[in-house]
Amino acid sequence: MTGKTKAAEGAMTLAEMKEFAGFSAATQRYVRRSLDIGLDREDAMTRWGRDPVEAASIRAQARVYESLPEIREMVPEASGLDAVEPFLAPIVKLAAFDLGQGRITTFSAFRFLYERLVGAEVRPWLPSTFCSAAALPHLHPELRRKLLQSISEAAATASGWSNRQPAFFPYWVEKVDTSAPMAH
Repeated sequence: MTGKTKAAEGAMTLAEMKEFAGFSAATQRYVRRSLDIGLDREDAMTRWGRDPVEAASIRAQARVYESLPEIREMVPEASGLDAVEPFLAPIVKLAAFDLGQGRITTFSAFRFLYERLVGAEVRPWLPSTFCSAAALPHLHPELRRKLLQSISEAAATASGWSNRQPAFFPYWVEKVDTSAPMAH
């Protein structure tokens, strides 16, 4: 690998980190929790279940996310309209669950999460998936409005998509006690 390639990959990873840092604390938490569940990284119940309501939400999310392996296998080619129906129904259901939790409140946060849950090949399908799920009647009208207004014209009308896989996958980071004296 050349120095230029490594530098470009480093710059892209840094851009992904900056994007994640720009999300609200609740969105960051939900993305990390979702990646733990969807990528089977950690025991989400132990890590994220703070109370019975959150534990129930995690169990429900884990049930909905059981469809992720099949969704990953069904991602159509960018022009694969024949495969749209069997793909869009399950991914819109998944997206509707995530948007219904109220912590993914913008297209960019949705895209960030789904590029990691499904892979780069899902990018051409994310605007339609997001708009479909964001317009469903189970969401409060104000949340629907906010979600649908968050997708830019450029994102909705892109003529092409990168096939570069995401590099930054945020994890839980333990808090550091900054008041404790540093050991030298």
